[in-house]
Amino acid sequence: MTQAFPFLLQPLFWSARNRARRREPGDSLRAALFGGIGLVVAGTLFAIAFWLTWQLLDYEELGDYLIRLGLGWLFLTFLSFVAFSAVLSALTTFFLSEDLRLLLPAPVPLARLFHSRFARTVAQAGWMVVAFVLPVLLGLGLARCAPLGYYLTTFATVVPFVVIPSALGTLVTLGLVSVFPARRARDVLMLMGLLFAVALVLLVRSLQPERLLNVQTLPDITAFFATLQSPVTPLLPSFWASESLFTALRAETDLVHLGALWTTAGALTVVARAAYGRQYFAAWSKAQEARKARFTRLVFLDPLLRLVPLSASRRALLVKDLKVFLRDTTQWSQLLLLVALALVYVYNFRVLDLDRIPYMSRLVKNAYAFVNLAMAAFVTAAVAVRFVFPAVSAEGPAFWIVRTAPVSLASFLWSKLWTGLLPILVLAEALTVASNHLLGVGPFLRILGAGAIAFMTFALVGLACGMGAEHPRFSAENPTQVAGSYGGVAFMVLAVLYILTTMALLAWPASTYLWHEYRAIPIPPRQQAAMAVALAGAITLSVGTFWSAMRRGVRALEALG
Repeated sequence: MTQAFPFLLQPLFWSARNRARRREPGDSLRAALFGGIGLVVAGTLFAIAFWLTWQLLDYEELGDYLIRLGLGWLFLTFLSFVAFSAVLSALTTFFLSEDLRLLLPAPVPLARLFHSRFARTVAQAGWMVVAFVLPVLLGLGLARCAPLGYYLTTFATVVPFVVIPSALGTLVTLGLVSVFPARRARDVLMLMGLLFAVALVLLVRSLQPERLLNVQTLPDITAFFATLQSPVTPLLPSFWASESLFTALRAETDLVHLGALWTTAGALTVVARAAYGRQYFAAWSKAQEARKARFTRLVFLDPLLRLVPLSASRRALLVKDLKVFLRDTTQWSQLLLLVALALVYVYNFRVLDLDRIPYMSRLVKNAYAFVNLAMAAFVTAAVAVRFVFPAVSAEGPAFWIVRTAPVSLASFLWSKLWTGLLPILVLAEALTVASNHLLGVGPFLRILGAGAIAFMTFALVGLACGMGAEHPRFSAENPTQVAGSYGGVAFMVLAVLYILTTMALLAWPASTYLWHEYRAIPIPPRQQAAMAVALAGAITLSVGTFWSAMRRGVRALEALG
């Protein structure tokens, strides 16, 4: 019984070990790809932190002040991220995990169960923050030639700093589940988090940070730094962590703030354990309540979709897909963030002042329009891999109902395609047309951009839908796991190759037309024929990609049955 706490964590390590031993196709490629991306991100953070710190060495007192202020803001930002992530992680580990039905009746003390679940919550909530903050602190230490004590202080600071917001998050989770059912509380938190992200994105963009590049609009430096200093308060753990590390940079030891971090982390852990000892079973019992379908029946969809000219079977599939999507808060709420990013994307072109470049504004506008077409295609591919690629896998274990229903698998897959194609096509066309309008490009590029993005959207969505049927993962817990699987990585690779090939086919006709238009000379018939061949090649590639992917997807589904 004394070994119950570490024993409860062993299944995590065993599952990871078994997963490594029994590799699925593409696991090595996926691990290499995401591992490489992680190393690139960590190396970039390290390089930026090292370069900034190295540059500030020439400014003595001002440099120390900026480093101290930067550490405070860094830990303040991560404090909020860990706290919110801990709330969501605690909902899963303490209340929604499937193995709790086996552990709660088992002869395991509740305190041991709490410690194991709390350790998982801390790991899930803090691993990404630790992965981001360690390269920054390493670059800071190497640039300042910090002593060995600085690196020991880093470990002694980061551990309690992650535990404090995790303990607060678990307490908030207990309070929420005591009032609301766990699944409804998770939906509310996800929606609040996405709304906060949307508001943050819009707020940062409304501040127009590009004005800082204009010397005439720079604010008074004293007021500027006073504004930055205002959220940094000595009562927050972020201040204790930043002060401990800044003191260690100067080869000193700040026992006061280190002691505040460790004692606060220990005290909050004890308080959380006591609170869960009193309220956990009652809260867990409430978490088992089924979802009430008062507002999620969506009865208006059936009469509305009767107006669509579809057969009864395809209309039923469309109604099912829409209801499943709208009932899942984690799915449709991401559209809010997507819309906010799209607005910021278009707004960037509105504030882009290209007329200040003499004699080159027309050339730069046309170049931006072509780059905008490529960026819109990449956005389309990213949206398709998130929403369209997991569409078949989203059926989960209930896919057997589709296989035994009097509906062909071709109709099933085409229903998935049209459900995702129409909104993505509207988004891609809106981004392209609005951006080109704000740029003020010529009619030729506007027509070319609108037509090209339409064909590219068909090809990318068809490729995502077909490859999603070829590489289904019906056991995945959420669509993110499906998008990050081998099939999702393979789709993104093929999508990038397709976009680059299409852009290469479009680049020569567009540049030829614009060059002759600028010179005010007619295009020779031979070049017109070559331009037509290049455009026809782009169209053929798009149609072929779309049709072949859908055919392979239908065959893959039929092979399952």
